[in-house]
Amino acid sequence: MASSLAARASAHDMDLVVLSVGGNRGAFGELIRRHGSGVRALLRRMGADPATADDLAQDAFLAAFEQIADFRGEGAFAGWIKRIAARLYIRRWRRETRMSLSLEAPEEDMNAGSGEAGANARIDLDEALKGLSPVERLCVSLCYGAGLSHAEAAAALNAPLGTVKSHVKRGLDKLKGALVAEPSLSSQERAYNG
Repeated sequence: MASSLAARASAHDMDLVVLSVGGNRGAFGELIRRHGSGVRALLRRMGADPATADDLAQDAFLAAFEQIADFRGEGAFAGWIKRIAARLYIRRWRRETRMSLSLEAPEEDMNAGSGEAGANARIDLDEALKGLSPVERLCVSLCYGAGLSHAEAAAALNAPLGTVKSHVKRGLDKLKGALVAEPSLSSQERAYNG
């Protein structure tokens, strides 16, 4: 038994998929172990709270197990499972929020992250994503986290392509600004460094 666990742990994802198609639940369990945290992280970046991300990740893996024979190996298994999870999140998002995808961002979102407290905070991608409006975060996460094209994201959100592109561009601009921001230096530190 220990040797079969070691063999699964060292197997390529496609080999595990083939075993899963044959009904090997242990092989599919290894795929869950490998990719579960990445799926949950994507869902959190899209805007799901941790409990919702866990629930949706579980639903995504259940759907993947039921559809495993449809996986053709044309891309990475990680991308395939993330697309399933992203689509599940979008369905839930549509049901719960019925958000307007207008081009106008709310005023409060335009000023997110401003102020000295924001400048001095440790900046990482998850924190930077929190500075985006919910629609921008969703569009950026779909296109760059789940690997959907702008057209696929527009179709999934039932929104015009130009609107999705605008949200992605605005979101990426905000992320770039947040990720390259340096904590403010005192005048003495600038003089020393300059």
